[in-house]
Amino acid sequence: MLGSERFEQIAQVVLEHSQADQTEVLLLAGEEALTRFANSYIHQNVSRNDSQISIRAVVGKRVGVAATNDLSPDSLRQATENAVTIARMQVEDPHFRSLPEPAPLPTAHAFAQSTAECSPEERARRVGVICHLAQEHGLRASGSLSTRRGEIGVANSLGVRAYHPYTNAELTTVIMGDSGSGYATSGTFDLGKMDEEALAREAVDKALRSANPVDLEPGEYEVVLEEYAVGDMINHMAFLGFSARALQEKRSFMRLGEQITGPEVTIWDDALDPEGLPMPFDFEGVPKRRVDLIVGGMAQAVVYDTYTAGREEGRTSTGHALPAPSTFGPIPTHLHMAPGDTPRAELGRSIERGLWVTRFHYVNTVHPLKVILTGMTRDGTFLIENGQVTRPVRDMRFTQGVLEALSEIVAISRETRRVPGWFGGISVPALHLRRFRFTGATVR
Repeated sequence: MLGSERFEQIAQVVLEHSQADQTEVLLLAGEEALTRFANSYIHQNVSRNDSQISIRAVVGKRVGVAATNDLSPDSLRQATENAVTIARMQVEDPHFRSLPEPAPLPTAHAFAQSTAECSPEERARRVGVICHLAQEHGLRASGSLSTRRGEIGVANSLGVRAYHPYTNAELTTVIMGDSGSGYATSGTFDLGKMDEEALAREAVDKALRSANPVDLEPGEYEVVLEEYAVGDMINHMAFLGFSARALQEKRSFMRLGEQITGPEVTIWDDALDPEGLPMPFDFEGVPKRRVDLIVGGMAQAVVYDTYTAGREEGRTSTGHALPAPSTFGPIPTHLHMAPGDTPRAELGRSIERGLWVTRFHYVNTVHPLKVILTGMTRDGTFLIENGQVTRPVRDMRFTQGVLEALSEIVAISRETRRVPGWFGGISVPALHLRRFRFTGATVR
């Protein structure tokens, strides 16, 4: 870990040397370690340590970016000159206004010693819990456990100074039998709070219950989607349309002020939630703030970075910038979906004949403006008959509009679960939907 003082020294070298009108310095540094296992034994243990300084130079309305992981003064000065040179060679961007001004930053604690100091032996111990439980039931365990300690720093010539240390741990496992499989995953900044045994039991249970699946004809079925599947849908919504850039380019499904889902749906982004992976500012050093994206089914807002906010009069960044250069634009990384009032165990009790879906796999976009996705079920798909889960079903392909699906809600679980996402994760409930479209079966 470089620390805030060392980052300030690095930033000072860059800012003093820069000949640009405005300059930004971004630090992305950290050490990541990974233990990967398959067939119930560890086959890979690796670690990587890297520190990168990215420099954004603004010359008039021209912007250039250069980066280096050599943090010596000479290398920093050379990277600064490269960024300025690149900026001078660009075409002017009439929409660019300025780098952000400094603003008070909230506090967010997301650093745990249990994660930062995790050894290969500790990861092996936790992985061993999963492998041993799988072997006890005649199953095979695979997956990975990663730990990371990192730091983000932002400084610019307008006075922005921001620094945030963090940790992250993520465990994913797939338990395989001869004809069935189970899945579980979890992410947290505090490895000490991760319950690998509970995850192992969840995946083993699914693997045992999904053995010897039966075929089912494609068609529309009433479904219960577990949190893994719901999280996948919401993450795709974020990717496709919760960004101001997508809205400005008229490729977003967010018709602000209109009803786009059922009234039961409320989705927001909140990076300061202490139960997630808190982050106080974005990659421009702008403070994070909560954004209510969909409220009662109404499209209410999208997220902004400084550039997209500058394209609209009176708009300010919501603190959702990605590292420059970002052609994608801003994105929400700490999503939440409001729970309902139905106990999770009672979801699907009214279904006469339908499906229980654990998660999706290999999901792709068919129609961005309608948020139509296609993919497959995986690691636990079951037939529901007269309100009871009865038999495992062979995995099926679905082709379904997410907005349409979220307009067919029968019930929402009152419990939520945090599943890993692109950065901060996503907290979602399980859903009972009136209909969901399955268009094919997977190959045996």
